[in-house]
Amino acid sequence: MTVPGWAWWLPCVLAPVVLLNVAVAWFGGSFVSPLSFSFLEAKAGALRAYLTHRPSCLVNGHEPLEPIIDAAERRHRLPAGLLRALVQVESETRVHRISPAGAMGPGQLMPGTAAMLGVEDPFDPAPAIDGSARYLAGQLRRFGDVRLAVAAYNAGPGSVNGRVPRNGETEFYVPKVMAAWERTRPPPPPRKAPRAAKPTVKARPTAPVRAKAPASAKKEPGSAAKAPASATRAPRKPAGLTAKGQS
Repeated sequence: MTVPGWAWWLPCVLAPVVLLNVAVAWFGGSFVSPLSFSFLEAKAGALRAYLTHRPSCLVNGHEPLEPIIDAAERRHRLPAGLLRALVQVESETRVHRISPAGAMGPGQLMPGTAAMLGVEDPFDPAPAIDGSARYLAGQLRRFGDVRLAVAAYNAGPGSVNGRVPRNGETEFYVPKVMAAWERTRPPPPPRKAPRAAKPTVKARPTAPVRAKAPASAKKEPGSAAKAPASATRAPRKPAGLTAKGQS
């Protein structure tokens, strides 16, 4: 029984593809089919960048992402919480993630996009997040709409023609970012309640002041009770009269 020729070279062709996909899935923390022939060049570039970055990362570690994201949002004047939501959807805030398409780092920059933005190490959080913020801010200035800017970040600006492209991925990606943004954006400041007008207090009418009686009109105590002495005394009998009325 003779073995066909393709049976000899097929394992030689499949072995590198399988090893590449398995390595991306293992180191990048994502699911990749071992027999996937898509984005082979991008996945190979991402794997090289990861292997170059990892030794320094093991020694120095990484600082927290939240302050870096907040600073990048303010620096590039992005809506508060939008970049944080995008990073959560892209990589679940995992610094070393590699996607099945070969996107790298917390903002999932493709190798060509990272080179265009001047990001030498897409797995280094500070330059990688700054590059993602610059790219997102550019799309926001270009389209003037958050949904379209997020769609352009995922599918590329050439795929956005006034609407979110329906390519089997972006139409689901944009609602995820918008839903995450609802959770990450700061709440609006509370509205100040209008001040209630103070009720006007009506002045009570004052009673008229009674004029004081003059001092001369005041009666001395007991003056009304006392009668004149002449009115109380009995009249005296004239001298020389007897009791019988004879002189």
